[in-house]
Amino acid sequence: MAGPSVPLADRIAEIANSVGVPTSLIGAYALAVHRYVRGTEDIDLATSVQLDQLYELKRALEREGLNATLRLPDEEDELGGVITIWTDVDEDGDPLYPVEIINFYNPLRPRRNPASDAVHHAIPVEGSHALRYPRLADLIALKLDAGGLQDQADIVAVLIANPDADLAVIRSTCKSYGLEGIDQLIAAAQSQA
Repeated sequence: MAGPSVPLADRIAEIANSVGVPTSLIGAYALAVHRYVRGTEDIDLATSVQLDQLYELKRALEREGLNATLRLPDEEDELGGVITIWTDVDEDGDPLYPVEIINFYNPLRPRRNPASDAVHHAIPVEGSHALRYPRLADLIALKLDAGGLQDQADIVAVLIANPDADLAVIRSTCKSYGLEGIDQLIAAAQSQA
């Protein structure tokens, strides 16, 4: 796992831990840890915390000299806020290689989702100070919960890349959140393997 924002993500995860906000890699970097590599320009970290904890994390990041913006949720938002963190900008002033902390708990629209368990059960990344990644079943449940076409394609691809995956655990994890469609995605992966 390499890229300009990996050291920044590790630093951010360490700062988050210091203020009691656990995180886990999600998105392309989490897929890469599970043997499926696809391109990305940023790193995403998941958390599932109260809004006051996000505010405290933003302040802690800024105290450490990082640029951070916090987008708050509303009652229509599935997410519970997003902090975007960066150190450098391009010629247009846009962040270069940002890291996003995506909060999956929206107190304005509470619902059960896989993020809390994914963060709680995350596995330390070898060679990292604080980065952690979700178990394969949790990552697949997060992708299935997101529900987009790219998420479904990612599930099929990561299943193909992990032919030894415990399909019973993946099925039961997804079904424990009331998520549907995992059987069809497993079948699609098996037909392409």
